[in-house]
Amino acid sequence: MSAPTSSTLGYFRWAFIVTFVGLVLGGVLGWQSTGTVSGTLTVFFICAVLAVLEISLSFDNAIVNANKLKDMTPVWQQRFLTWGILIAVFGMRIVFPLLIVVIAAGIGPIDAIVLAASRPEEYSRIMHEAHLPIAAFGGTFLMMVGLTFFFNHEKDVHWVEFLESRIARFATIKGVEIAFVLLLIMLFSQLLPEADASTFVHAAVYGLLTFLLVEVLGGVLDASQKTMSEAAKGGLGAFIYLEVLDASFSFDGVIGAFALTQNLFIIAIGLGIGAMYVRSMTIMLVEKGTLAEYRYLEHGAFYAILILSVIMYVQTLYHIPEVITGLGGAGLIGLSLWSSIRYNRREQEHGAEALT
Repeated sequence: MSAPTSSTLGYFRWAFIVTFVGLVLGGVLGWQSTGTVSGTLTVFFICAVLAVLEISLSFDNAIVNANKLKDMTPVWQQRFLTWGILIAVFGMRIVFPLLIVVIAAGIGPIDAIVLAASRPEEYSRIMHEAHLPIAAFGGTFLMMVGLTFFFNHEKDVHWVEFLESRIARFATIKGVEIAFVLLLIMLFSQLLPEADASTFVHAAVYGLLTFLLVEVLGGVLDASQKTMSEAAKGGLGAFIYLEVLDASFSFDGVIGAFALTQNLFIIAIGLGIGAMYVRSMTIMLVEKGTLAEYRYLEHGAFYAILILSVIMYVQTLYHIPEVITGLGGAGLIGLSLWSSIRYNRREQEHGAEALT
């Protein structure tokens, strides 16, 4: 990675550029589709709201990305921040919604694009019908990510001491987090109609298997790299892990975006802008060493992940507005940042007292 940028705003240079280009494209798309100034401004506004939605939902994504990136080599860091972000922006915000419609409707990719352009209401209907398995898969994967952070017997920094210290002790029991997730899957499946319950369980189990396969594959790949060079740790395995993680974070935002507009191209522009800010935040967190400076910031992110995973489960039963999801995650991260600042101040005061 390049040398740290002196100005915080410097990290967001490309995000600002993409924002400008994206909003211009949104305005052009609005004019072409409506032919009116009010229609153009409406599309412009939706693009901006979608970008804010994506940013608010992805604070925790950026922190978890930074946590993994700090252990990767500069080469793999750069690969993730270039190729990885292209996969995230174009793969998850454009290809993924098309792929869902291709599978759900049994049509070809070209037909799916035509459907998105000519019959957006039908496209939106198919996407919403696919929400149940998507929420089950993504919620399970994210739940495993969050639980793995807390069920760690080597974890010695605790934000919520009375809770996290006890959870860490249970980490010596092999597979305890898997058992917890399976229990939750069975519980939620009992609350769903029989037809939906089967779909939910299958998708959730696939989410669990995906997490375990990524963990195993990452361990094998990174172990083989370590035998070649100790400096190669955190390579391809970590890259794959981050890509699947980003995909799981994106499910909620992509589905939720259809509540604002049924136009796939407007959604791609708005969420693409937001994804660039996630990239910028990730780079800033890594280069400035913010995770080390604020000791509870990671904890806030992983609590937010756990809450998001539960919300995705609950959304199979009830609709929960995305603004609640976004504000909840941002609130937890803000609280963990405030706790970190308080801790740093106390340490400085104790250090000053020791010197006097």
